[in-house]
Amino acid sequence: MLIYLRLLTESFNFAVSALRNNKLRTFLSLLGVTIGIFSIIAVLAAVDSLQREIKGSLSSLDNSTIIVMRFNFGPSEIPRWKREQFPDVSYDEYQYLEKNLPDVEAIDYALNVGRETIKFEEKTVSQVEIGAVTHNYYQIEALQLAEGRFFNEAESVSGTHVIILGHEIAQNLFGESAPLGKQIRMYGQRFTVIGVLKKEGAGLFGGSKDTSAFLPVNVIRRIYGDNNKAAFPQIIIKPDEGVDNAEFIAVLTQKLRNYRALKPDEISNFFVNQLQGFADLIDNITGQLNLMGLVISGFSLLVGGFGIANIMFVSVKERTNLIGIQKSLGAKNKFILFQFLFEAVILAIIGGLIGVFLVWIVSLLASQFTGDFEFILSPWNMFIGTMVSAVIGLISGIIPAIAASKLDPVEAIRTGM
Repeated sequence: MLIYLRLLTESFNFAVSALRNNKLRTFLSLLGVTIGIFSIIAVLAAVDSLQREIKGSLSSLDNSTIIVMRFNFGPSEIPRWKREQFPDVSYDEYQYLEKNLPDVEAIDYALNVGRETIKFEEKTVSQVEIGAVTHNYYQIEALQLAEGRFFNEAESVSGTHVIILGHEIAQNLFGESAPLGKQIRMYGQRFTVIGVLKKEGAGLFGGSKDTSAFLPVNVIRRIYGDNNKAAFPQIIIKPDEGVDNAEFIAVLTQKLRNYRALKPDEISNFFVNQLQGFADLIDNITGQLNLMGLVISGFSLLVGGFGIANIMFVSVKERTNLIGIQKSLGAKNKFILFQFLFEAVILAIIGGLIGVFLVWIVSLLASQFTGDFEFILSPWNMFIGTMVSAVIGLISGIIPAIAASKLDPVEAIRTGM
């Protein structure tokens, strides 16, 4: 065991000495591997960060959450012209499902009515995203309140003029003064502020609740009625924990089909979208991005690998005389093999570590310039980068190392003279 350890140590020292004595060659070899590893880890880090950001924006909703509406999340076999004829889900359907659908933890009816301007005395905030929802939305979305409360069932049903403001909206309207109980103007009417949401921060694609406001859906229904196609109505359902989702969706679909009096041979003129399906779609897209990035980066790494192999063949040729002398003094083939193999692996690992370091620097700079979007270089990606570079070094150096170990000592000394 000690003999092998000594053999490895001496081979390692020879490899390090060779790299030090050929600085330009070492630099050129490092460059190819560094670029390849940088490309791979940068792609992995960027896709991971994108995936984490998207899923983070959905984290307030449980994956089992179901959204019923006239549109679908993904592709559909139903022709577009036919889908466009589907009716919107209605408030009456929401009430029917609330009373008749079993195994429901919470159910909400929501209207996305776009952006509005909110006024308080002389101050005005425009482009406020308005969410018209029922009282159960607070439970489904798991909203976090900094102060105040969400509206209750009585206020939801009666359409009381109350409103919950996002953090940024409250700051712009009231500054440091207490917002609760204050009255703002919107839609030409007055609304009493009863709650303010905790600061959330901007999302990747915007849409932060910091710039949103929530009010009872029946207020909007009184203003616009139920035939406003731009309102984008939807029924959001959170099933009880542990419920079989496939069975739950089947029951939900049949209930709504019965309510709409659809015949058995007629297709469902609505879509039951599960948030888990959307999450799976995101995983599929990011997986494809990862694959494309790895293929492109693989070409860079291939060039780096060929570079190391080429340099190692040159190194073997230059040190042929030295190899012959070492063998004539009793050096075994394993010693020569490990000597060159270590040199190739060390080159590749150093290049890989430099590539990982550069990705870390770029991720820090990118996070500074992109606000709330954070690029994350995970330890797993750093490990992948190091291991890939070691494997590239091993593969690139194995043939030159074998060629060096099999040289005849007499021929090697004669050739090197």
